[in-house]
Amino acid sequence: MAPGQAAADARGRAERPQSAAASRIIGISLQEAQQILNVSNLNPEEIQKNYDHLFKVNDKSVGGSFYLQSKVVRAKERLDEELRIQAKGDKEKGRKAET
Repeated sequence: MAPGQAAADARGRAERPQSAAASRIIGISLQEAQQILNVSNLNPEEIQKNYDHLFKVNDKSVGGSFYLQSKVVRAKERLDEELRIQAKGDKEKGRKAET
C-alpha cells in the first residue's frame, strides 16, 4: 500500500462512513479540504468565496500553478460532497422524527 493511501485510510477511520468514503473517492480528507480553502465551518457561501479567489489567483495564465489550482478544485469537490452528505443526513433525521 502506498504511504499516501495508508494516510488516507487512517483519516477515513476517524470519519463517519459516508464521509470516509467521500475522502477515498475524491482523494482528499475533509480536514485537508478545509485547510486548502481556509474554512473552519461548512458554510457554502464562504467555501464558494474562497474557492473563487484561490482558483483565480492560481490560474496558469496569470502565473499561477496548475497543481495548486487542481488542489483547490478537489478541495471544493470534497467540501461540496460533505455538504451533500450532511443535507442527506438531516433529511433522514427529519423523516425519522415524523414516525
